Amino acid sequence: MTIMDHNSAPRAIARWLLAVAVLVFCMVVVGGITRLTESGLSITQWKPITGAIPPLTHDQWMEAFRLYQQIPEYQEINRGMSLSQFQFIFFWEWVHRLLGRVIGIAFAVPLLWFAWKRMIPAGYGWRLVALLALGGLQGAIGWWMVSSGLSVRTDVSHYRLAVHLLTALFIMGGLIWTALDLRALACNPAARPARLRPFALAALVALGVQLMFGAFTAGLDAGYVSSTWPLMNDHLVPQGIDWSGSVWTTLSSDPYLVHFIHRWWAWIAAGMLVLLARRAKQARCRGASIAVNAAVGAQILLGIATVVTGIALPLAVLHQAVGAIVVAAATWAAHASGQTRA
Repeated sequence: MTIMDHNSAPRAIARWLLAVAVLVFCMVVVGGITRLTESGLSITQWKPITGAIPPLTHDQWMEAFRLYQQIPEYQEINRGMSLSQFQFIFFWEWVHRLLGRVIGIAFAVPLLWFAWKRMIPAGYGWRLVALLALGGLQGAIGWWMVSSGLSVRTDVSHYRLAVHLLTALFIMGGLIWTALDLRALACNPAARPARLRPFALAALVALGVQLMFGAFTAGLDAGYVSSTWPLMNDHLVPQGIDWSGSVWTTLSSDPYLVHFIHRWWAWIAAGMLVLLARRAKQARCRGASIAVNAAVGAQILLGIATVVTGIALPLAVLHQAVGAIVVAAATWAAHASGQTRA
């Protein structure tokens, strides 16, 4: 790397990574719409290359519709669906997969260019390659999730849905963290990567648990079991929990208990994140502190509004979108609290 590139290269790479993080955020939002509109099983084949082109003729649409009619979701839930209704759900799943392809290209091509120009600072190459590998793995996880609903089930496995969502948010967090390290390096050539402090790690784990139960809630349609707040159908602990299975099965698969945990663990995660925001402020990163507090407050209000409206689609989509913003803000705050200042 030349002396001229010493500051400009890390800054350029940081901007690129943040742009890719925005694309991942968009994909998470579209993924939420796909889930809420029950569109995820509309494309029954995984064609990483040719699948980028949707059906263009009536015959092609009828063939795609014929394949969908063979799976349990159509036969048990959507029997009699019209072609136009199928095209609506196909659209959202196609956009979701197209965004995945766009993200792959938007990451791989610039990475090759930066590597060819020898612009990647020492110690960052392995991180960028790891993020690329995670992106490829995420595509495979997405199909692994979809395949769970094509033969026996009428929906996808909520466990696989959680893995898919958490992996996407982890990738977004990794992109943001690496970009912040590179921005610090651009400002100070002696800057070292931020460390993940124990409390920041604990706060992110608490957030991860909340996100996991959010995915379980979505996958099990557990949000519909109660439309009242703070009580669930006039009870603090809802009636109807099936305790006959194992502890893990009940915790992760009973709609009433999953909804209950997601509803109340939110306050523990929020408290941890507020304390993390305070540490970011102490580290002289007031922007991260404000971002965390604002995002967490908005997310709690959206969660309550989503429940009491009976899972209104716009509010539910906003709830997932702001959840991703909470992850971004928490990553920023955790990074700020782990930076070593001269």
